[in-house]
Amino acid sequence: MATDPSKRPGPEQVAIFLMSVGEGAAADVLKHMGPKEVQKIGTAMASLERVSRTDIDYVLKRFSETAMEHTSLGIGAEDYVRSVLNSALGEDKASGLIDRILLGRNSKGLEALKWLDPRAIAEMIRHEHPQIVAIVLSHLDADQAAETLSYLPDRMQSDIVLRIATLDGVQPAALHELDEILERQLSGKNTAKSSMVGGVKTAADILNFMDASQSTNVMSGVTQVDEDLGERIQELMFVFESLVDVDDRGIQTLLREISTDSLVLALKGADDALKDKIFKNMSKRAAEMLREDLEAKGPVRLSDVEGAQKEILAVARRLSESGDIVLGGAGGEQMV
Repeated sequence: MATDPSKRPGPEQVAIFLMSVGEGAAADVLKHMGPKEVQKIGTAMASLERVSRTDIDYVLKRFSETAMEHTSLGIGAEDYVRSVLNSALGEDKASGLIDRILLGRNSKGLEALKWLDPRAIAEMIRHEHPQIVAIVLSHLDADQAAETLSYLPDRMQSDIVLRIATLDGVQPAALHELDEILERQLSGKNTAKSSMVGGVKTAADILNFMDASQSTNVMSGVTQVDEDLGERIQELMFVFESLVDVDDRGIQTLLREISTDSLVLALKGADDALKDKIFKNMSKRAAEMLREDLEAKGPVRLSDVEGAQKEILAVARRLSESGDIVLGGAGGEQMV
């Protein structure tokens, strides 16, 4: 069971923050601490296990709120938080997170959506302008956005994904329009900066959580409108076949987390390269038994195969978020 981030002891929260900002920034912070504090935080760092994206988001959000309460006189709180987190995380990594934190301070409507059933969200936004739908989905977690998108009319789906992929900022006027949809009050100062939402990676993440047939149809529609954009989205999508690019240790870790029944069903729709990758990372006896199970398995429905593959991909993403494996391929980060 996942640990509630707010229940973690203070030293663990500090350890998560420092491990998130990189070695250089962490070292600079530790220089200003006493021996006992450094010992406590160092011990917490060494004992941290299964740190989730939720843990990191919580700690960074708490830091931003604390920083805004103690901002030096004469410095705008928002600019201060942006400056500090950009310096700590780098502009590319920090931009989306910073805007989510700053926008989230007063965006009760968007936060409330995350507690709703995807079908209810779809009903709420299906008659809105596609650009507004794209902004709403960009603020949801990828799996919730994918399910919400699946409940929207087929004719809308490709257009919405296209808009998500090309979003690069939301002006205050657009946030006011979103405010009307959600019937909640959002921050919309005239001096507010654009909030970074959407983008090609967001579109790819959403499509990864959709059923294969739906994802294929949406991508076909996107590619017809903009072939180059379609290729860029495809490059960032991590599909079941992409597991062939995960390193051997990662495959072994993944195999320990999934059932044999799910694996057999998923591999019924896999190519030989991926099957060989799986066999290679099992004991000789286990590989032989898996081959026998595959041969003995009769015809199965495509929807069942896709369901098993989706289940395994969900485990792979969870392991990736906790740092236990690295998802390789076009969408993965290079290791140096």
